[in-house]
Amino acid sequence: MTVIPPALLATARRASRLPDRAFRSGTRAFAWLVVALLVLIAIQLAANGWLAFRTFGPAFVTGTTWDPVKGIYGALPYVLGTLFSATIALLIAAPVGILTAIYLAELAPRRVALPLTFTIELLAAVPSVVLGLWGVFVLSPFLRSTVEAWAVATLGWIPLFAGPSFGIGLFAAGVILAIMIVPTIVSISREVIASIPHSQREAMFALGATRWEVVRRAVLPAARSGILGAIILGFGRALGETMAVTMVIGNAQSIPTSIFGQAQTIASKIATTFNEATVGLQTSSLIALGLVLLVMTIGLNVLARLLVTRSAGRPVGAE
Repeated sequence: MTVIPPALLATARRASRLPDRAFRSGTRAFAWLVVALLVLIAIQLAANGWLAFRTFGPAFVTGTTWDPVKGIYGALPYVLGTLFSATIALLIAAPVGILTAIYLAELAPRRVALPLTFTIELLAAVPSVVLGLWGVFVLSPFLRSTVEAWAVATLGWIPLFAGPSFGIGLFAAGVILAIMIVPTIVSISREVIASIPHSQREAMFALGATRWEVVRRAVLPAARSGILGAIILGFGRALGETMAVTMVIGNAQSIPTSIFGQAQTIASKIATTFNEATVGLQTSSLIALGLVLLVMTIGLNVLARLLVTRSAGRPVGAE
């Protein structure tokens, strides 16, 4: 039997570990590169938007007037427009997306689930400007003559649903955003639900549970953290969407007082104004708006991570 010298054996071991070390170092470097890019973006936005923050202080975020002629810039209408439109989209898309994911993962036969899943995921590939055009020429007239007209006539005594309804405004923007984020919520939620072990379902069926009871007490509790993450990801996309929202929200520079009122988001304000902005305070204010949107998005994702972690730590049967 040939005896391998210890020195040669140690060299061979080190050589065999070299690819593993290179792989570990490379992946670590790329992970930190992503973090570095995010930090650099934030630093660049802060540096170029510092003039606006230095001039107006906290009033830049809380101010309601955006007047380039007088040199007054307040971002509150656009912050609220962004939050309101994204919230409307989430209220529409979350139940639709979750119920669709449950049907695809738990109820639909395979011959139906596969093409339906592909079609829903294909919806995410539709350019936002195409959805915006569809919203202007098809969705907005439809909403104006049906949903909005009925809501104003029936619930118009509530300030939230007060008219008039134009078909162009927050509600139309929320519906367009809901269409755009549904594929995200469906795809992630379906994968999470499908990954739940079948043993949990079989145990519930063995105890005499119905299909609804299995979904409600075995599947959804185990998948809640992933579903919550899907909802937050969809909400994050709705916050930053630009073209489709710009085309249907009305772009009014005021705080909306009704769900059917016209408004403007941070992204749409930057997109419609930046090219014509004068160098100096106006450009700095628009860049500062971008920083505000970045902070909102990062804060939302941090909150989502905390909620997902907390939800994942609960027992499956906990209420």
